[in-house]
Amino acid sequence: MLTLRDGEQMPLIDTSVHIFFRSNPDFRNFLREPFRSRGIPDVEMDWYGAPGGEYAPGTTGPGGHYPGSDPNVVGRHLFDQRGVDTAILHPMTRGILPDRHLNTAVLAAHNEMMVTRWLESGHYADRYRGTLRVNPDDISGAVREIMRWQGHPRIVQLGIPLQSRELYGKPQYWPLWEAAQEAGWPVAIHIETGSGIELPPTPSGHPRTYEQYAAFMPLNYIYHLLNMIAEGVFERFPKLQFVFADGAADMLTPFMWRMDTFGRPHLEQTPWAPRMPSDYLPDHVYFVQGRMDGPGEAEFAGDWLSFTGKENMIMFGSSYPHWQLADPALLPSAWSAEQLAKVCWRNAAELYGIDVPTAAVR
Repeated sequence: MLTLRDGEQMPLIDTSVHIFFRSNPDFRNFLREPFRSRGIPDVEMDWYGAPGGEYAPGTTGPGGHYPGSDPNVVGRHLFDQRGVDTAILHPMTRGILPDRHLNTAVLAAHNEMMVTRWLESGHYADRYRGTLRVNPDDISGAVREIMRWQGHPRIVQLGIPLQSRELYGKPQYWPLWEAAQEAGWPVAIHIETGSGIELPPTPSGHPRTYEQYAAFMPLNYIYHLLNMIAEGVFERFPKLQFVFADGAADMLTPFMWRMDTFGRPHLEQTPWAPRMPSDYLPDHVYFVQGRMDGPGEAEFAGDWLSFTGKENMIMFGSSYPHWQLADPALLPSAWSAEQLAKVCWRNAAELYGIDVPTAAVR
């Protein structure tokens, strides 16, 4: 339970907890041949590393293992020290690899590790929920992975990388969205770690510094979202839900205002998406609120959250164990009690089907 400024307590669901293998040899132990012997990038982002280090102090695993790799260490930090009730795990992998079969094998290894090490064993297993990583560049392999794990009681969503070769509204991805809808899983889009083969983070090329990268990169979430609306993805798959899991909620409102301007006048160009663009947001689109998102401690923070219905779309995520580790106790004081409850637990509980004890609800 999260203790608020006034001493009251509230449930807390952390929707963005990044998990890793203990080491590169540990990772390869989960791969099968011929992929185990292949050259694979490291988990670090070589080009845009955070200047002060990638991870928060004290998150390293026992024996010097990678941060975010030990379920007990993570559980103590989240559940015992930070007041989290349930944590949504998101395995961090190795980037977008040019060999789609290798990339699919890498993701499958991460899924196996997450299920066996985090979801099905250990002291905190019943408080973890998992993100199944799939490769959108290998649709048949992604669908096989969905079928393999479909029905697992502690897997609650699919995970795909923000970095892609095409916008996610394009028809080549529709079979994957159909499979996600049939499985009843939202699709979480998250910036991928690693150093794979990918396009520049901005339409105009590569920025020079990490600060520019971190500021510009979330715009790509908006590109994907607006394309999915324009291509009629939510008309074709009315129960499909997307989680933009690493920022961009603070960019949503102005871009939706702009797209709504063109929605009705240019309906003849997109007859397969007949509603106003902003009408596709409710029940389809969610965002994870991190430390770098929104106006922060400002008098208008509550008004900002209400614009475009963001209060019904945003969920708290700490980004543990990364350096920008968000503290739920420092969410804006201008938010109403109802807004705080929606962000801290209510939106996530409804999306992921997580039961919150009645006694815990304010």
